[in-house]
Amino acid sequence: MPMGNRTLVTEFVLTGLTDLPELQLILFMMFFAVYIFTLVGNLGVIALINASPQLHTPMYFFLSNLSFLDICYSSSVTPKFLTDLFHKKKVISFAHCFTQFYFYAMFATTECYLLAVMAYDRYAAICNPLVYFANMSERKRVQLIAVSYGAGIVNALVHTVAASRLHFCGPNVIRNFYCEVPPILELACSDIHLNDTLIFIFVGFNVISTSLTILTSYSYILVTVLKFRCAKSRQKALSTCVSHLVVVSIFYGCGSFIYARPSNRQNQAQDKVASVFYVMVTPMLNPLIYSLRNQEVRKALRKIMDRKAAFFFKN
Repeated sequence: MPMGNRTLVTEFVLTGLTDLPELQLILFMMFFAVYIFTLVGNLGVIALINASPQLHTPMYFFLSNLSFLDICYSSSVTPKFLTDLFHKKKVISFAHCFTQFYFYAMFATTECYLLAVMAYDRYAAICNPLVYFANMSERKRVQLIAVSYGAGIVNALVHTVAASRLHFCGPNVIRNFYCEVPPILELACSDIHLNDTLIFIFVGFNVISTSLTILTSYSYILVTVLKFRCAKSRQKALSTCVSHLVVVSIFYGCGSFIYARPSNRQNQAQDKVASVFYVMVTPMLNPLIYSLRNQEVRKALRKIMDRKAAFFFKN
């Protein structure tokens, strides 16, 4: 059909999580609590690291940046999702949709690279402890964070610009509760070959490069730790990696479930549940995982609490 006879789409409709009105309030209360816990938990981690001199090390510098990313990552989707729960028709404008996707993709990609950087940091600390602080100088840490954000910005910009240049002439229903490229491309009425190629190249490079960095780092760590003669030294070295490995497993596990399955085996309900966990629950769990599994974080928190209690009772 000639483009002149088509009506171009100016807005999209999100399907949301459910159409049942009786569930809207329950879902709002549940995910509002999740979002508040995400904000409080991650802001608490950032404040704790800044207030505790014993946590002013490269590992916790990267952890505070991870907490900041989790706040931004969740905030790119959750506020819009919460407001949509009170609307029967969940409309999002063309510009708002692509803006949401841009920030979602940018923060998600940056987090992938930051998790790889954190794995490299553990490799440097365990395999080369004598030169660890020299290798992980303040300048090096800032450079690694800058590279992570640079990768996120480039990846998100490429896909957002490429997708926004497509023509959409109906239908305009996105089968999810937020905007992301795969369901948007399903609605395009122009050729998406370039978009598919860009996704294959950029997403493939990002996933392979970060995964290889994580796997290589932990392979060297495992070999090094197995050479330790003291069981206590092995346990102490591995304990600093457990929290990071749990976070990596959850993040990459949910992402693989959503994006790595063949299209003919995808289930819309399962994908929505996985997306909720990937976008909203994972950022909430990260500070909890690091708080429960990391002795230094617990000790720093206990010191601050004791200091506050002493100040309170003194006055």
